[in-house]
Amino acid sequence: MVGRASGAARRRRKPTMSPLVRRWVAWTIAGEMAGFGAPAVVGVLTAGSPTRVALPALVSAGAVEGLLLGAAQAHVLSSALPGLDVRRFALLTAGAASLAYLVGMLPSSTGWAGTDAPTALLVAAAVVGGIVLLGSLGTAQWLELRRHVTRGWTWILTTAGAWLVGLAVFMLVATPLWRPGQGVALAVLVGLVAALGMATTVAVLTGRAAQRLVDRAVVPRPGARLG
Repeated sequence: MVGRASGAARRRRKPTMSPLVRRWVAWTIAGEMAGFGAPAVVGVLTAGSPTRVALPALVSAGAVEGLLLGAAQAHVLSSALPGLDVRRFALLTAGAASLAYLVGMLPSSTGWAGTDAPTALLVAAAVVGGIVLLGSLGTAQWLELRRHVTRGWTWILTTAGAWLVGLAVFMLVATPLWRPGQGVALAVLVGLVAALGMATTVAVLTGRAAQRLVDRAVVPRPGARLG
């Protein structure tokens, strides 16, 4: 009876995060928060600026965000995947973040959303844009991960879903708090608070997936080459 009771207690016990998952969550939040400072400041300072100024500025700021996020995540993964190219992983993430910012800003920058184009065309463009925006980071990181793990393509789906939820959290927090005429410092603070919610959401939702990636690490045979 005692054995059965202790076994039942173990089954009811909530699983704890592995050391890698804990590090992943902490470093992802830290990297995203450090990186998001660039687009938060640039976005506030370029509000109302011409598209030719705001668009390249925010795309560049997005690259900074992606670079720091990618470097933080690669730092964690490299401890379990010794062959991971940290620099390449970070640069790929930076490029993907730039693309995501570009796609996200295109409707407002080009006035496409307010045109009289057929509804079906607008919906198709929105779907394609959403797929590119949400799938860009995972796809870019997969280009490096596929050299070290099996079924790395699952990372694309995981990160797309996580960023969808994370962006929803960001909008739910930031939208009611941003007000016209706010000072720069307050507007940036609102963005950072919303970003913290987004970063935490994404970090938690991708943590166990990162552990599963590491569990599927490819162990090369002596003298074999990966890639």
